[in-house]
Amino acid sequence: MEIDMLPRKQYVNELIRLKENGRVKIITGLRRSGKSVLLFDLFRRQLLDEGVVPEQIIGIQLDDLRNMKYRDPLHLDEYIRSQITDAKKVFYVFIDEIQLVSEVKNPYVDNQEAKISFVDVVLGLLKIKNADVYVTGSNSKMLSSDVLTQFRDRGDEIRVFPLSFAEFYDAYEGDKREAWQEYYTYGGMPMILEMDTHERKSKYLRDLFERTYIKDIMERNKIKNDEEVLAILLDILASGIGSLTNPGKLSNTFKSERNISLAPDTIDRYLHYFEDSYLLQKAKRYDVKGKKYIKTPSKYYYTDLGLRNARLGFRQIEETHLMENVLYNDLIRRGFDVDVGVVEIATMEENKKVRKQLEVDFVLNRGNDRYYIQSALSIADPEKKKQEIASLLRIPDSFKKMVVVKDYLKPWKDDNGIQYVGIEHFLRDESILVG
Repeated sequence: MEIDMLPRKQYVNELIRLKENGRVKIITGLRRSGKSVLLFDLFRRQLLDEGVVPEQIIGIQLDDLRNMKYRDPLHLDEYIRSQITDAKKVFYVFIDEIQLVSEVKNPYVDNQEAKISFVDVVLGLLKIKNADVYVTGSNSKMLSSDVLTQFRDRGDEIRVFPLSFAEFYDAYEGDKREAWQEYYTYGGMPMILEMDTHERKSKYLRDLFERTYIKDIMERNKIKNDEEVLAILLDILASGIGSLTNPGKLSNTFKSERNISLAPDTIDRYLHYFEDSYLLQKAKRYDVKGKKYIKTPSKYYYTDLGLRNARLGFRQIEETHLMENVLYNDLIRRGFDVDVGVVEIATMEENKKVRKQLEVDFVLNRGNDRYYIQSALSIADPEKKKQEIASLLRIPDSFKKMVVVKDYLKPWKDDNGIQYVGIEHFLRDESILVG
């Protein structure tokens, strides 16, 4: 399926909901995840279907050679205003890669430090009552999260993720029984669906890292000599998804395994760069009984598993950890705040009272609702099942508790009220969690 035909209903519906609300709509997310297609193909098509005429849609893609002059904010502003020709109609303004707009000296004042930027353009457009403004932005000069901060309380974020498993499954044209394995191996970058061999998919994902993501991070943050260090850090995190870590531990790994001295503060800064570029997501630990966050260690998950697997040459495809990563991404996409849970218990060992920490894979919060989820490859072994639900049984509240397993099974509950569901069912039917 061609990527401009993928429906991306969640994001189109969000744009419809925010339409004409007097704020700038800022489409963010990992590069190549489909932001431009969402705006210039899918949402444009939606507006036309609603009866908007093409002249009411003012679209400018600033990475197009034909639009180079509009990288000057004064020319950009002049052009857009010239297209808003009827005060009785709403005009929809789409600006793609807005960070490409240069910052220029303000020609109307004597102060040499006074500048005009894309922020001034957009804030000015927001004052036009019949202009509805949408922007995307993500490259080495200003990644999408920075574009969002420029507008503070005057903007709404629509974060675009790579394809969810449900989207991937619906678009997958091979044997549907193979969709899950394809997804946790090659991930959900939309272009993957147009490629038919391992070699093409692998090369595409590796090139994204080497030619796009790492170079963007280095250029944007003025990192000159640490490309190898960034690559090694990404590899270490890729190898340890689902494992607890912190900058100090990672620093020790660099020293012991690579004989490289790297300060924890430097690693912490690089981790923030990865998060800011949407490559990685950080899950904090939460003490369920104590109702407080534990500062360190944390877990890091890759926003796209295909990118993670490509970093490791597709050598470490352990389904149990990949399942956990897929679940985390999907829960974040659904709008939950997701933490790693800890349940402290007291137990006797060799006639001594000791305290232990049992882990809950995910603690979800959204408004007043809370859910607890364990990810397990299988619970066929009674001892394994007992181990997986030990933490859930010790949580002293009545919020929903669930175990998501690899097996195909009909959802059911045990005598403790814990629900069991297969991973594909869980990912394809969002009502299974909140229903």
